[in-house]
Formats: sequence, structure tokens, C-alpha cells
Amino acid sequence: MQRQHAYVDLQIQEAMKRGDFDNLPGAGKPIKNLGAQHDPDWWVKQLIEREKVTGVLPPALQLRKDDAELDAKLDRHTAESEVRRELEEFNARVLKARYTPVDGPPLVTMPRDLEAEVDAWRERRATRRREAAARRAAAPPAATEPAAPRRRWFRRRAG
Repeated sequence: MQRQHAYVDLQIQEAMKRGDFDNLPGAGKPIKNLGAQHDPDWWVKQLIEREKVTGVLPPALQLRKDDAELDAKLDRHTAESEVRRELEEFNARVLKARYTPVDGPPLVTMPRDLEAEVDAWRERRATRRREAAARRAAAPPAATEPAAPRRRWFRRRAG
């Protein structure tokens, strides 16, 4: 066992001499979360942050997070039916959480008004379209001549 420790130490020293530990990511940077309080779950929190793990929050906090991100999620949809479906799913989750006893923080998230949210989505979409049209109008016209149509490979003649 002593030989194994000596062998490992020797390998580490040789690697240091070769410079294998130089320029590693995070070298010279402070270690995060070395505050006055000791948190036994620091590594779990860092893992969640680093790997962007979702779905492990208590229901009340997950709904708050989803509520904050809902407008951006709705703006990615192009059809009103998709927006309505997304809103109905969100409202169903809020109502389920309201009528289910849960551990953790209190639920303060309210269901969204379907028609008001669809109207707001339409307005945001129209605003984005107007802005895109204004950008296209402000852009200088492309001065390119139309390219000759390409001939299909089976229509080409050898020659």
C-alpha cells in the first residue's frame, strides 16, 4: 500500500514538472460559495446550476418560475391555438396546485386570464412584425442581378 501512495505521488510530481496542470479551466479563480455559513448541499446546488437541471423545485416555486417565463414561451408560438393550449395547461397546473396540499412555500401564482393573454400575445406579435417591416424598409436594397437558373443534372449535356 505504501508503494502505491509513493507511485501516485511520483506520477503527480512528474505531471507537475511536465506542466500538465498549467492553464486548467478555473485556474486562479476563487472557489464559489465559500461564505460564512456552511451549506452541506453546496455541491447539489452547483450541479443543478451547472447542468441546468429543471423540475426539482417545489410545485409553488416551479409555478412561479413558469409564470415568469410564460410570456417568452408564448411568443415562440405562431398559432393562436398553440397559445391557448399553453395557457390552458398552465392554468390547469395552477388550479391543481391550489387544490392539492403541498409542502413548501405558499402558492401565490394566479391563473392567467385566457382572453387577456391572447390579446397581449397578438399585440406583441403585431409589434414585432411592425419592427421587422421597419428594419426591412430601412435596409438598403440588395443590388444583385438575378442568377441564371441552374440546370438540373439530368438535363445537362455532355460537351
